[in-house]
Amino acid sequence: MIKAPPTPKGFRDIKPDLAKKRRETINIIVSVLENYGFVPIETPTIEFADTLKGKYGEEERLIYEFTDRGGRRLALRYDLTVPLARYVATYNPPLPFRRYQIGQVFRGENPQKGRFREFTQVDFDIVGSYELEEDARVIAATIKVSKAIGLKSAVMFVNDRRNFQGIPVEVVRVIDKIPKFGKEAAKKELMDKGFSENECEGYFTKIQNSKPTKELQEIFKILETQYDLKQIEEPGKTGNFIFDPTLARGLDYYTGSIFELKISQNPTDLSVGAGGRYDNLIGSFSKKDIPAVGFSFGLDRLIELIS
Repeated sequence: MIKAPPTPKGFRDIKPDLAKKRRETINIIVSVLENYGFVPIETPTIEFADTLKGKYGEEERLIYEFTDRGGRRLALRYDLTVPLARYVATYNPPLPFRRYQIGQVFRGENPQKGRFREFTQVDFDIVGSYELEEDARVIAATIKVSKAIGLKSAVMFVNDRRNFQGIPVEVVRVIDKIPKFGKEAAKKELMDKGFSENECEGYFTKIQNSKPTKELQEIFKILETQYDLKQIEEPGKTGNFIFDPTLARGLDYYTGSIFELKISQNPTDLSVGAGGRYDNLIGSFSKKDIPAVGFSFGLDRLIELIS
């Protein structure tokens, strides 16, 4: 018997039953997003490596980069956000531009349950507006999508990158890992990087005691009054979103509100997707100030949670 060749580690075939479930879920998501005013686009799977590099901080090492036969340095797209920035700089669509895209992205990370090196990302963004109503629109659309597909207890964790002003970026990246690995592991990692124990404790205390910025307060007000969503002000209470001062989001391009959807209000629970405001990324291509805010789901993880 001839044995079929395997797929590379972290890549897989999708059988009919799962493919059908994925398509049904995508249809629900698209219906919600279009109701919130988002329109579809598509971008290439391969970009020039220089287009992607310098945008993802320490995660840049996960980019699949190669040289083609013409000597061009190319890369498989790491996400759908940087290609969006290039798209806007290329075509100058009327602003605000509210778009969604569903497509394959590639990351050379360690495969594990629910995480693959090739996976489908559902990305939706609003480009060209500083208005906080757009941050609220993205958060509200995300919560609506999660409920429409069956994640009834999902909660959006929200913070503001402005709360980390004056704190070294290395510290911010480690703070983001606290819910997953714990405070002591975060402290050890920072001390291994040369920070003293007193410095670590000082940063942790400052972050833990931070409050919602005036921008977040305005976003929360819009969510409650325009979208009838409820803030969770105490653990254990019911609601749709919660302020989390330790939420940092490791990607370097975030500049304002940041958010992460979890399956419950427990911060150690599985993350379903994440996003935030990134007002400088698109301008790095167009040399103009073009603000943006958006969110991304991993379709594979969504399917696993609702199956």
